[in-house]
Amino acid sequence: MTNYSKYRGMMRKIADIQYASAVLNWDQETYMPPKGATFRAQQLSTLAGIGHELSTSKELGELLNTLSSDASLSEKEKRNIKQSLKNYNDNLKYTTEFVQELSKTISETFQAWQKAKEVNNFALYAPHLEKLVELKRQECKFLGTFAHPYDALLNQYEPGAKTADLETLFTDVRNQLVTFVKKIAAKPQNTDNFMFLQFDKTKQWELGLDLLKQMGYDFDAGRQDASSHPFTTNFSSEDVRVTTRINETDLNEMIWSCIHEGGHALYEQGLPSEEYGLPSGEYVSLGIHESQSRLWENNVGRSLAYWKGNFSKLQTAFPENLKSINFEDFYKAMNIVKPSLIRTSADELTYHFHVLIRFEIEKALIEGTIEVKDLPNYWNAKYKEYLGLDVPSDSKGVLQDIHWSHGSFGYFPTYSLGSFYAAQFFNQAKKEITDLEFEIEKGNSKPLLDWLRGNVHQYGKFYSAEELCIKITGEKLNFKYFMDYATKKYTQLYNL
Repeated sequence: MTNYSKYRGMMRKIADIQYASAVLNWDQETYMPPKGATFRAQQLSTLAGIGHELSTSKELGELLNTLSSDASLSEKEKRNIKQSLKNYNDNLKYTTEFVQELSKTISETFQAWQKAKEVNNFALYAPHLEKLVELKRQECKFLGTFAHPYDALLNQYEPGAKTADLETLFTDVRNQLVTFVKKIAAKPQNTDNFMFLQFDKTKQWELGLDLLKQMGYDFDAGRQDASSHPFTTNFSSEDVRVTTRINETDLNEMIWSCIHEGGHALYEQGLPSEEYGLPSGEYVSLGIHESQSRLWENNVGRSLAYWKGNFSKLQTAFPENLKSINFEDFYKAMNIVKPSLIRTSADELTYHFHVLIRFEIEKALIEGTIEVKDLPNYWNAKYKEYLGLDVPSDSKGVLQDIHWSHGSFGYFPTYSLGSFYAAQFFNQAKKEITDLEFEIEKGNSKPLLDWLRGNVHQYGKFYSAEELCIKITGEKLNFKYFMDYATKKYTQLYNL
């Protein structure tokens, strides 16, 4: 057995532990009975400890250091070793005890968040979140010296990202997008009242499955279930699962959760299965991951071409509600721009104000300029400042997102990064795919999926996010592409 084969075997064993944990997390958010919470937290903590011990073993470290100077390796193998050695050295900064405590705290915090949101009581969640925030602050110290402590957490989701760079990017959002949204607000609004009638849950479910199939989601390598907050999880590229949320008086929730999570799932299903457990079999960054979900959700799913091809399915499922509506009316309803309280149901422009608010809150929490007890008031003030809205309850405010209960600080900025990458990638795809929008109108997603498989999915972590963007489009991430896309689309929709 070669050293590289030995390395592959060790990495796959670590992946087995991590994905076993992922199965338990998926079950926790879908089917686990309430009384299972205590032992589930213990089980996840145990597995996290085992995984950490394997990923920091002396044997693995010696093997990685030996392989790092092996000139006989291919370029892909060298990059795998380089990334694995970085991960190994980062993992050494944690103790097994800390990893287990963090895992247990996350499970307990998630359970507390579910209860708090259900009864609209932030106080039930606060003490658990306080403990979790303190652990994340400790984690920042473990990971070393950065220009800003929040950088340490950003790097876990978007390697190489810096707080200072995001502040510059969100300055563009403030200076360009806020101004553009104000122009839209001054125009007569389109109507979407027909989206809030009674829509049968079973029919919605079947329609969601059909939308996923049309995208190219492989149900032999996945499934869809229901959860309080839609998400995608995977246990390999051949077992990638999505969840959706259905509201019988709001058709939007099912449509956008299915298409958004379907975009994530297509990325995971497109990763090379032969690279299981290795960096070359993992996604590049969450910004790139979000680019896949946002591209399908917005650039495809909110396009006129998409609804030319798909609106008849809605009319067939719900003839009484939609008999007097045509696809152009529906397209306008899908693209109404107006401030709203809930991030996941926000339009594609004001959505970035929601992300900006969370970025500012997370940065302040990690640097210690605000504390968990301040969150409801701070949150409500930010929504008034950026969106002009009064938050009526914590369940529609500070309790609406699942991410902090998972300890996912540093995650939210990737949602905006993903939208901006998506606009840039889709612009390039239109140049390279003949009659792309006509194919979308016909319900043929294969040309676009093939393009994404060839340009994004197949590479795993071979390229960094920045390198991948340059390879695909010839330049780094550029906010200009998103603004060009938004300006063209919404100028036509609102007769600006």
